Amino acid sequence: MEEQTSYELLNKIDSPDDLRKLPVESLPEVCAELREKIIDELSRNPGHFGSSLGVVELTVALHYIFNTPYDRIVWDVGHQAYGHKILTGRRDRFYTNRKLNGLCPFPSPSESEYDTFTCGHASNSISAALGMAVAAARKGENNRHVVAVIGDGSMSGGLAFEGLNNASSTPNNLLIILNDNNMAIDRSVGGMKQYLLNLHTSEGYNRLRNALSKKLYQWGILNDERGKSLIRFNNSLKSMLMQQQNIFEGMNIRYFGPIDGHDIQTLTRVLKEIKDMKGPKLLHVHTRKGKGFKPAEEAATVWHAPGMFDKDTGERIVTDTTGMPPLFQDVFGKTLLELARQNDKIVGVTPAMPSGCSMNILMKAMPDRAFDVGIAEGHAVTFSGGMAKEGLLPFCNIYSSFMQRAYDNIIHDIAIQKLNVVLCLDRAGLVGEDGATHHGVFDLAYLRSIPNLTIASPYDEHELRRLMFTAQLPDKGPFAIRYPRGRGVLTDWECPLEAVETGKGRKLKDGDDLAVITIGPIGNDAAKAICRVEKELADKSIALYDLRFLKPLDEEMLHEIGQRFSRIITVEDGVLKGGMGSAILEFMADNGYKPTVKRLGIPDRFIPHGTVKELWAICGIDEESIYHTIIHTLNL
Repeated sequence: MEEQTSYELLNKIDSPDDLRKLPVESLPEVCAELREKIIDELSRNPGHFGSSLGVVELTVALHYIFNTPYDRIVWDVGHQAYGHKILTGRRDRFYTNRKLNGLCPFPSPSESEYDTFTCGHASNSISAALGMAVAAARKGENNRHVVAVIGDGSMSGGLAFEGLNNASSTPNNLLIILNDNNMAIDRSVGGMKQYLLNLHTSEGYNRLRNALSKKLYQWGILNDERGKSLIRFNNSLKSMLMQQQNIFEGMNIRYFGPIDGHDIQTLTRVLKEIKDMKGPKLLHVHTRKGKGFKPAEEAATVWHAPGMFDKDTGERIVTDTTGMPPLFQDVFGKTLLELARQNDKIVGVTPAMPSGCSMNILMKAMPDRAFDVGIAEGHAVTFSGGMAKEGLLPFCNIYSSFMQRAYDNIIHDIAIQKLNVVLCLDRAGLVGEDGATHHGVFDLAYLRSIPNLTIASPYDEHELRRLMFTAQLPDKGPFAIRYPRGRGVLTDWECPLEAVETGKGRKLKDGDDLAVITIGPIGNDAAKAICRVEKELADKSIALYDLRFLKPLDEEMLHEIGQRFSRIITVEDGVLKGGMGSAILEFMADNGYKPTVKRLGIPDRFIPHGTVKELWAICGIDEESIYHTIIHTLNL
């Protein structure tokens, strides 16, 4: 267990009930201790840093004013929820955050009753919270408050607007907290960002309006229907006088703010004043990502998830990577720029992850040919389709787990029209400490049923470059390339750019007793396992095939395997249900081959958080597991 430090107030808060026993004058000290606790812990145990520092006061205020967990707080994304975890009974276990069998990386209802909803992907908080508010009303729980906390970056997501639209027309008492820090992971983009920067409403005006409306209800002059009409008239009059239309009040959602999100006294007062107001309402708070830690305030993108650092000097503890293979994302970013210099049709698209996927390399060199569309994956794909329809060649880079949000767009707006869009799925496979919401393990299964779509995964960095070059050749149609988080295996990654034959796999090693078929970089671990087996069993030889393309399949190669081998092992960093192994089984059955096939991949359950190596071992796809599977299969 972590050694307890001298947090005089924080160490006495085992639940929000303890927090609410304190006088409001003590809250600034609670905030100071909570911020110091986060800084201290994350300096040693890396996680999402800047976001949680930015909402310390808001977190304390919410748990102080609302009766959690009976009252519901729905966090959006969850990057900002570390203070929430510490205040809700997990203070002494917080050192296990993001570790195998430790606290979850994001709020999870399976972990705590205070975690009201899963929140790993952005923009879902308003919809989920509205559902809770409507359910509370139907169950007669009229004293239950529901609060959605959403950032300005998440507001660019279409689901957020869908939730707002429904909240404006469905009877509810939902409170939406708009945490506006002008950031997502990289800096926020788009019209909503600029709108929020310019939006101002008088706090005094809102207090006067609230007091007057209460009196009118008490006197029987107003009822709910008259109230809605009066609000619409009032909002129109105010917009005319201020020469500014408030988008939220235009949707009949009461707007308050903006207020200083780091002023705990004002936050608690305003929340107390508006918590019992009827109807949907939105409180706009301005916060600063990384608040209270100067290096994080000055470089919010770097300090979103900075790794370990010295909390006294602010110096990040960076591992010396000299002589190490590059990150796959950096190979992608540098290769994309190289291709763009050769092909003036190429453009880049990313939904709010330019630094995370290394699209920033193209953005810096050719700013007019790279587009950050904000947290809007469906739009990113359809936007790419529109450009492709008019002759451009978009490389649309979206993390694998986030591409799930654009599934219909891939089918309807790309594949049906056979548009030349390169879908680059970064962070494919098990991603590690971010856990179940972020593992990119479903893409092979959910993509391979789509007609007109090519699906490939590179064995190493050279193969990534070759596949990218191949994908940008004329009339390739929609072309998906998946690759993992982290480093590759080659230090000399800058190979010549040359095409590979679409749908053609590779025999990496011949053998007679058993065939191992892999797709993607996990093939390197299979190669090591095969080497170990053959050293121990000199009379055995194992063939290794790199499928390379899941679609179209290399049927010539698979016929060879089906004719030569009675025992086959497939290995993939994706789900077994419907994945690459399933495709091999289907081919063998369809063509009358009857080998014994052992499939290794992600089992039919959500995989928790931990290091990638730990999770590979749990799923049986690490080198050691592949080795034992080969030994067992040879003995059948």
